[in-house]
Amino acid sequence: MLLFVDNLTNVDFSFLDPLRGLLGETWLANVRLLGELDEQGMVCDFGTVKKITRKWLDDELDHRLAVPVRSPNIRIVEENDYLTIEWKFGAKGEFISTRSPRDAIALVDAEELTPETIATWCITQLKQHFPVSVRLELDFSIENIEGAYYHYSHGLKKHLGNCQRIAHGHRSRIDIWANGKKSPLLEQHWADAWEDIYIGTREDIVGRPQFDDIDYYRFAYDAQQGPFEITLPQRCCYLIDTDSTVEFIAWHIAHKTRQANPETFIRVKAYEGIGKGAIAEA
Repeated sequence: MLLFVDNLTNVDFSFLDPLRGLLGETWLANVRLLGELDEQGMVCDFGTVKKITRKWLDDELDHRLAVPVRSPNIRIVEENDYLTIEWKFGAKGEFISTRSPRDAIALVDAEELTPETIATWCITQLKQHFPVSVRLELDFSIENIEGAYYHYSHGLKKHLGNCQRIAHGHRSRIDIWANGKKSPLLEQHWADAWEDIYIGTREDIVGRPQFDDIDYYRFAYDAQQGPFEITLPQRCCYLIDTDSTVEFIAWHIAHKTRQANPETFIRVKAYEGIGKGAIAEA
C-alpha cells in the first residue's frame, strides 16, 4: 500500500549553483510511504508522517544555505561552531564567500544541487525516523506561477528566528497594479531586475573589495544566533536603505515604481515564498 502527502510543507532556502551562484528558492515537499498495513489498517499515521517530516525539513533545510560538499567548486573551513564556505561559479571565475554558524548551513552529500539530489539526501537522513518495514520516498515540486516571479536571497539581522541567517531565500511571485489595472510589464521589469539577486541593506556593507577586476560587496552583522558575513559580486546584489523584510520590499517596489511613473497610482503585492507576503501602495 502506498500512502502519500502532497504539498506537505514548503522550504524557503538558498543554494549554490555552479553557473548562477547564490540562488533563493521555495520548494514544496511531497512524501510517499510504501509498506504493509498495520493492525490499525494503516501504513503509517498521517499525523506521524507530517510531524516527523515537516519538523526535519524545518530544522535541517528551511532557511539555510544548502551547499554541495562533493563539488570541486567548494571549499569548506570548520572553525568550532562556524563554517566558512567559499564557492566559485560562472565563466568569469567569480566567487561567493560566507561565514555563518554551522546551523545556518545544510551540508548536502552531492556534487551538484538539484531537486533530485537534495531529495535523495533528505531521504537518507529521514528514513531512520520510520520503521524499517516502510520505504520512504520524497520529491520536491515548485509553485505553478502564472506571471512574473523572482529569486532572491537575503538575511534579517533583527529577526529572532531563522530569517536572521544571512543567506536564505525565496522564489516569489510579484503582482503590480497601475491605476487599478494589472501590469504584466511592470511585474516583468522587477522579475528581470531581481533574477537570482541578493538583497542587501546598505548599512550592513563592511567592504567593497576587488578581485581579478571584479567588484564585490562584503556584508556582515551580528545577530542573536551569532556573527554572519557574506561576500559576493556587486552585479549579484541589489541595495536598499532598509532591512529586507517583505514589508519593506513591497514598500520599496511600490515607491520606486511610482518614481518612474509619477502620474500613476501603484499597488504592489509582493510574496515571500508561497501564499504569504505584503501589500504596499504609492
